[in-house]
Amino acid sequence: MNDLLALISHHGYLLLAVVCFAEAVGLPLPAALAILTAGAVAAYGNLHFYLVFGVALVALVAGDLLLYFAGRVSGWALLGFLCRLSANPETCILRSAKYFYRRGKQTLLFAKFIPGINTMSPPLAGSMKMRLGDFFQFDAIGAALYVGAYSLAGYLFSDALRAITRGLRSAGFAAEIILGIGIAAYVVYRIWVYRKYRLLDSIPRVQVEELARRVASDAAERLLIADVRSHGYYDADSERIAGSIRIEPNNLTEEVKNLPKDREIYLYCT
Repeated sequence: MNDLLALISHHGYLLLAVVCFAEAVGLPLPAALAILTAGAVAAYGNLHFYLVFGVALVALVAGDLLLYFAGRVSGWALLGFLCRLSANPETCILRSAKYFYRRGKQTLLFAKFIPGINTMSPPLAGSMKMRLGDFFQFDAIGAALYVGAYSLAGYLFSDALRAITRGLRSAGFAAEIILGIGIAAYVVYRIWVYRKYRLLDSIPRVQVEELARRVASDAAERLLIADVRSHGYYDADSERIAGSIRIEPNNLTEEVKNLPKDREIYLYCT
């Protein structure tokens, strides 16, 4: 915290803009901490509070617009890439899509406050062809709430942040040990989570040609083919495998109750 206070005090708005923009495009940098610190620095008189708010807001929205247009062009290819950085890619995509499915554009109002959803929301909005005007309006309001909350907290509690900084500085070696243990524990946890979700790779798959032969054979009556494409890519008028049924992936708990128990079920997605 002390180093961050010194850096933002010295480099000011440029460093704040870089950190906020980087987090907006998916890089693991702490925009919230940078905004909080910048608010505290503004309270000391080294920065102007309204400029802190404006710079952070513009940087976040600029990064979001970049991902929005990238998602609009690449579809879910970008979402897949971003989710590969997650321990569980399938949960990453479905969780983000679930928010949009239930709340639509209003997701952008609080997405910044939810880790994971904050990065996925702009490209997801783009891939779903959300109107640019709607996206910009809701995203800007959400970013303003996010920046306002953290910058105001830093401004109001600047003395407490300074006291924490002094405490960490006086703790010295002990603080470094605690930080090292915390980082090590986090690395071990991430490895455990990654190994746990590697089990997803064992899901059985079938080649298209093999399934086509089964559909054309006498065993076709024992087969059930389900379309589980995300609602962002599913269109009731689009082409699909003949005889397939529709299963909404964000409502699996209810959907599976209606599936027959005596048939082989094959799923296909985007």
